[in-house]
Amino acid sequence: MPFFRSTFQLLRFHFSFFLMPVYWFAMSQLLHPDTYRAILIFFILHILLYPSSNGYNSYVDRDEESIGGLKSPPAPTRQLFYVTILMDLLAILLSLGISVYFMMGTMLYILASRAYSARGIRLKKYPVWGYLTVVIFQGALIFFMVYHGAGREMSLHAPLGGMITASLLIGGFYPLTQIYQHAADAKDGVRTLSAVLGYRGTFIFCGIVYGIAFAALALYFKFSLEIKEFLVFATCMVPVIVYFMVWTVKVWRNPAEANFVHTMRMNGIASFCTNLGFIVVFLMHYNLSG
Repeated sequence: MPFFRSTFQLLRFHFSFFLMPVYWFAMSQLLHPDTYRAILIFFILHILLYPSSNGYNSYVDRDEESIGGLKSPPAPTRQLFYVTILMDLLAILLSLGISVYFMMGTMLYILASRAYSARGIRLKKYPVWGYLTVVIFQGALIFFMVYHGAGREMSLHAPLGGMITASLLIGGFYPLTQIYQHAADAKDGVRTLSAVLGYRGTFIFCGIVYGIAFAALALYFKFSLEIKEFLVFATCMVPVIVYFMVWTVKVWRNPAEANFVHTMRMNGIASFCTNLGFIVVFLMHYNLSG
Protein backbone atom coordinates (compact mmCIF):
# COMPACT_ATOMS: atom_id res chain seq x y z
CA MET A 1 0.00 0.00 0.00
CA PRO A 2 1.46 3.41 -0.92
CA PHE A 3 1.96 5.96 1.81
CA PHE A 4 -0.74 8.54 1.17
CA ARG A 5 0.22 12.20 1.11
CA SER A 6 -2.84 12.98 3.22
CA THR A 7 -1.48 10.77 6.02
CA PHE A 8 1.75 12.74 6.17
CA GLN A 9 -0.09 16.07 6.03
CA LEU A 10 -2.52 15.19 8.82
CA LEU A 11 0.26 14.07 11.16
CA ARG A 12 1.27 17.76 11.09
CA PHE A 13 4.89 17.29 12.11
CA HIS A 14 5.45 21.04 11.93
CA PHE A 15 2.89 21.51 14.72
CA SER A 16 5.39 19.92 17.12
CA PHE A 17 7.30 23.20 16.96
CA PHE A 18 4.41 24.89 18.78
CA LEU A 19 4.72 22.39 21.65
CA MET A 20 8.51 22.40 21.80
CA PRO A 21 8.95 25.18 24.42
CA VAL A 22 8.08 22.83 27.31
CA TYR A 23 10.91 20.50 26.24
CA TRP A 24 13.44 23.34 26.21
CA PHE A 25 12.09 24.74 29.48
CA ALA A 26 12.71 21.41 31.21
CA MET A 27 16.10 21.01 29.51
CA SER A 28 17.12 24.49 30.65
CA GLN A 29 16.67 23.38 34.26
CA LEU A 30 19.10 20.47 33.95
CA LEU A 31 22.72 21.36 34.63
CA HIS A 32 24.02 17.99 33.48
CA PRO A 33 21.65 16.45 30.92
CA ASP A 34 22.40 13.12 29.32
CA THR A 35 22.89 13.87 25.63
CA TYR A 36 21.77 10.48 24.29
CA ARG A 37 18.57 10.39 26.33
CA ALA A 38 17.82 14.05 25.60
CA ILE A 39 17.96 13.38 21.84
CA LEU A 40 15.88 10.21 22.18
CA ILE A 41 13.26 12.06 24.23
CA PHE A 42 13.12 14.84 21.64
CA PHE A 43 12.48 12.21 18.95
CA ILE A 44 9.80 10.41 20.97
CA LEU A 45 7.90 13.60 21.74
CA HIS A 46 8.20 15.64 18.57
CA ILE A 47 8.43 12.96 15.89
CA LEU A 48 6.15 10.30 17.39
CA LEU A 49 3.82 11.37 20.23
CA TYR A 50 2.73 14.82 19.09
CA PRO A 51 2.22 13.93 15.40
CA SER A 52 0.42 10.72 16.35
CA SER A 53 -1.97 12.69 18.55
CA ASN A 54 -2.54 15.16 15.70
CA GLY A 55 -3.20 12.35 13.26
CA TYR A 56 -5.66 10.53 15.51
CA ASN A 57 -7.53 13.76 16.19
CA SER A 58 -7.80 14.43 12.44
CA TYR A 59 -8.91 10.85 11.78
CA VAL A 60 -11.73 11.13 14.32
CA ASP A 61 -12.78 14.70 13.53
CA ARG A 62 -12.56 14.49 9.72
CA ASP A 63 -12.23 18.26 9.55
CA GLU A 64 -13.40 20.04 6.43
CA GLU A 65 -12.27 23.50 7.55
CA SER A 66 -8.94 24.92 8.77
CA ILE A 67 -7.22 23.18 11.67
CA GLY A 68 -4.02 23.97 13.53
CA GLY A 69 -1.21 24.06 10.99
CA LEU A 70 -3.39 23.22 7.94
CA LYS A 71 -5.60 25.72 6.16
CA SER A 72 -7.23 23.09 3.92
CA PRO A 73 -6.95 19.64 5.55
CA PRO A 74 -7.33 16.61 3.24
CA ALA A 75 -9.75 13.80 4.02
CA PRO A 76 -8.18 11.17 6.31
CA THR A 77 -7.89 7.53 5.29
CA ARG A 78 -7.83 4.32 7.34
CA GLN A 79 -4.07 4.31 6.79
CA LEU A 80 -3.76 7.36 9.05
CA PHE A 81 -5.30 5.43 11.95
CA TYR A 82 -2.90 2.49 11.51
CA VAL A 83 0.09 4.82 11.28
CA THR A 84 -0.85 6.53 14.55
CA ILE A 85 -1.08 3.13 16.26
CA LEU A 86 2.37 2.15 14.98
CA MET A 87 3.83 5.49 16.09
CA ASP A 88 2.36 5.06 19.57
CA LEU A 89 3.74 1.52 19.89
CA LEU A 90 7.17 2.69 18.75
CA ALA A 91 7.04 5.59 21.22
CA ILE A 92 6.26 3.18 24.07
CA LEU A 93 8.99 0.77 23.00
CA LEU A 94 11.62 3.53 22.75
CA SER A 95 10.46 4.95 26.08
CA LEU A 96 11.60 1.75 27.74
CA GLY A 97 15.10 2.82 26.73
CA ILE A 98 14.67 5.84 29.02
CA SER A 99 12.98 4.35 32.09
CA VAL A 100 9.83 2.62 33.27
CA TYR A 101 8.56 5.94 34.63
CA PHE A 102 9.11 7.66 31.31
CA MET A 103 7.27 4.84 29.57
CA MET A 104 4.36 5.28 32.00
CA GLY A 105 4.33 8.99 31.17
CA THR A 106 4.25 8.16 27.46
CA MET A 107 1.31 5.83 27.96
CA LEU A 108 -0.54 8.43 30.04
CA TYR A 109 -0.05 11.01 27.31
CA ILE A 110 -1.37 8.62 24.65
CA LEU A 111 -4.40 7.70 26.74
CA ALA A 112 -5.16 11.36 27.49
CA SER A 113 -4.85 12.39 23.83
CA ARG A 114 -7.14 9.55 22.78
CA ALA A 115 -9.69 10.38 25.48
CA TYR A 116 -9.56 13.98 24.29
CA SER A 117 -10.56 13.06 20.73
CA ALA A 118 -12.33 9.65 20.79
CA ARG A 119 -16.03 9.81 20.05
CA GLY A 120 -16.91 7.57 22.98
CA ILE A 121 -15.29 9.89 25.54
CA ARG A 122 -14.62 13.13 23.67
CA LEU A 123 -13.16 15.29 26.44
CA LYS A 124 -12.64 18.08 23.91
CA LYS A 125 -16.39 18.74 23.81
CA TYR A 126 -16.31 19.87 27.45
CA PRO A 127 -14.80 23.36 27.76
CA VAL A 128 -13.17 22.95 31.18
CA TRP A 129 -12.20 19.27 31.03
CA GLY A 130 -10.83 19.63 27.53
CA TYR A 131 -8.78 22.65 28.55
CA LEU A 132 -7.40 20.99 31.69
CA THR A 133 -6.49 17.83 29.77
CA VAL A 134 -4.37 19.82 27.32
CA VAL A 135 -2.61 22.08 29.84
CA ILE A 136 -1.82 19.27 32.30
CA PHE A 137 -0.64 16.64 29.85
CA GLN A 138 1.13 18.94 27.38
CA GLY A 139 2.50 21.08 30.19
CA ALA A 140 3.21 19.53 33.59
CA LEU A 141 3.48 15.90 32.42
CA ILE A 142 5.85 16.67 29.55
CA PHE A 143 8.01 18.86 31.81
CA PHE A 144 8.27 15.99 34.31
CA MET A 145 9.07 13.44 31.60
CA VAL A 146 11.87 15.54 30.09
CA TYR A 147 13.31 16.57 33.46
CA HIS A 148 13.32 12.99 34.69
CA GLY A 149 14.36 11.30 31.47
CA ALA A 150 17.13 13.67 30.34
CA GLY A 151 18.67 14.27 33.77
CA ARG A 152 21.74 12.19 34.56
CA GLU A 153 20.35 11.43 38.02
CA MET A 154 16.92 10.62 36.52
CA SER A 155 15.25 12.27 39.49
CA LEU A 156 11.56 11.70 40.14
CA HIS A 157 11.41 15.04 41.95
CA ALA A 158 10.89 17.49 39.10
CA PRO A 159 10.47 21.09 40.34
CA LEU A 160 6.79 21.67 41.09
CA GLY A 161 7.18 25.33 40.15
CA GLY A 162 8.49 24.30 36.74
CA MET A 163 5.62 21.89 36.15
CA ILE A 164 3.00 24.47 37.14
CA THR A 165 4.62 27.16 35.01
CA ALA A 166 4.78 24.80 32.01
CA SER A 167 1.03 24.18 32.29
CA LEU A 168 0.33 27.90 32.65
CA LEU A 169 2.37 28.68 29.54
CA ILE A 170 0.31 26.16 27.56
CA GLY A 171 -2.90 27.38 29.16
CA GLY A 172 -2.17 31.00 28.33
CA PHE A 173 -2.21 30.33 24.60
CA TYR A 174 -4.31 27.24 24.00
CA PRO A 175 -7.72 29.00 23.84
CA LEU A 176 -6.30 31.29 21.15
CA THR A 177 -5.73 28.24 18.94
CA GLN A 178 -9.49 27.56 19.11
CA ILE A 179 -10.69 31.09 18.43
CA TYR A 180 -11.26 30.73 14.68
CA GLN A 181 -13.01 27.35 14.98
CA HIS A 182 -16.14 28.29 16.96
CA ALA A 183 -18.59 27.54 14.14
CA ALA A 184 -16.87 24.32 13.02
CA ASP A 185 -16.61 23.05 16.61
CA ALA A 186 -20.28 23.82 17.31
CA LYS A 187 -21.26 21.91 14.17
CA ASP A 188 -19.35 18.90 15.53
CA GLY A 189 -20.93 19.15 18.98
CA VAL A 190 -17.76 20.53 20.59
CA ARG A 191 -17.99 23.44 23.01
CA THR A 192 -14.49 24.78 23.57
CA LEU A 193 -13.41 27.14 26.32
CA SER A 194 -12.79 29.81 23.68
CA ALA A 195 -16.37 29.47 22.41
CA VAL A 196 -17.70 29.84 25.96
CA LEU A 197 -15.57 32.92 26.59
CA GLY A 198 -16.26 34.54 23.23
CA TYR A 199 -13.76 36.49 21.15
CA ARG A 200 -13.05 39.25 23.64
CA GLY A 201 -13.29 36.92 26.62
CA THR A 202 -10.70 34.60 25.07
CA PHE A 203 -8.17 37.42 24.80
CA ILE A 204 -8.88 38.62 28.33
CA PHE A 205 -8.59 35.09 29.74
CA CYS A 206 -5.38 34.32 27.84
CA GLY A 207 -3.88 37.65 28.86
CA ILE A 208 -4.60 36.92 32.53
CA VAL A 209 -3.34 33.33 32.45
CA TYR A 210 -0.22 34.27 30.53
CA GLY A 211 0.41 37.11 32.97
CA ILE A 212 0.17 34.61 35.82
CA ALA A 213 2.51 32.26 33.91
CA PHE A 214 5.05 35.04 33.49
CA ALA A 215 4.82 35.94 37.18
CA ALA A 216 5.19 32.26 38.14
CA LEU A 217 8.23 31.97 35.89
CA ALA A 218 9.75 35.10 37.44
CA LEU A 219 9.30 33.67 40.93
CA TYR A 220 10.64 30.29 39.85
CA PHE A 221 13.78 31.84 38.37
CA LYS A 222 14.16 34.12 41.39
CA PHE A 223 14.10 31.23 43.86
CA SER A 224 16.49 29.34 41.58
CA LEU A 225 18.84 32.35 41.59
CA GLU A 226 18.43 32.75 37.83
CA ILE A 227 17.66 36.48 37.61
CA LYS A 228 19.91 37.03 34.60
CA GLU A 229 18.31 34.07 32.82
CA PHE A 230 14.82 35.44 33.42
CA LEU A 231 15.76 38.86 32.04
CA VAL A 232 17.13 37.20 28.90
CA PHE A 233 13.96 35.13 28.51
CA ALA A 234 11.73 38.17 29.12
CA THR A 235 13.58 40.07 26.40
CA CYS A 236 12.94 37.25 23.94
CA MET A 237 9.23 37.44 24.71
CA VAL A 238 8.76 41.11 23.79
CA PRO A 239 7.60 40.37 20.19
CA VAL A 240 4.96 37.96 21.57
CA ILE A 241 3.49 40.58 23.88
CA VAL A 242 3.51 43.23 21.15
CA TYR A 243 1.76 41.02 18.58
CA PHE A 244 -0.76 39.81 21.16
CA MET A 245 -1.70 43.42 21.99
CA VAL A 246 -1.91 44.43 18.33
CA TRP A 247 -4.11 41.42 17.51
CA THR A 248 -6.29 42.08 20.54
CA VAL A 249 -7.02 45.62 19.35
CA LYS A 250 -7.87 44.33 15.85
CA VAL A 251 -10.31 41.72 17.19
CA TRP A 252 -11.85 44.27 19.56
CA ARG A 253 -12.66 46.44 16.54
CA ASN A 254 -13.59 43.61 14.18
CA PRO A 255 -14.24 40.02 15.39
CA ALA A 256 -13.50 38.76 11.86
CA GLU A 257 -9.81 39.36 12.64
CA ALA A 258 -9.95 36.27 14.90
CA ASN A 259 -9.12 34.10 11.91
CA PHE A 260 -6.81 31.26 10.90
CA VAL A 261 -4.07 33.51 9.51
CA HIS A 262 -3.70 35.60 12.66
CA THR A 263 -3.93 32.52 14.89
CA MET A 264 -1.12 30.72 13.07
CA ARG A 265 0.96 33.90 13.05
CA MET A 266 0.45 34.28 16.80
CA ASN A 267 1.38 30.63 17.33
CA GLY A 268 4.46 30.97 15.18
CA ILE A 269 5.75 34.10 16.91
CA ALA A 270 5.00 32.76 20.38
CA SER A 271 6.61 29.39 19.68
CA PHE A 272 9.72 30.87 18.06
CA CYS A 273 10.30 33.39 20.84
CA THR A 274 9.57 30.97 23.69
CA ASN A 275 11.78 28.28 22.18
CA LEU A 276 14.53 30.83 21.62
CA GLY A 277 14.28 32.11 25.20
CA PHE A 278 14.52 28.68 26.80
CA ILE A 279 17.25 27.53 24.42
CA VAL A 280 19.34 30.59 25.35
CA VAL A 281 18.78 29.85 29.06
CA PHE A 282 19.76 26.22 28.42
CA LEU A 283 22.97 27.32 26.70
CA MET A 284 23.76 29.73 29.53
CA HIS A 285 23.48 26.87 32.04
CA TYR A 286 25.38 24.51 29.76
CA ASN A 287 28.31 26.93 29.48
CA LEU A 288 28.38 27.47 33.25
CA SER A 289 28.31 23.75 33.99
CA GLY A 290 30.73 22.83 31.22
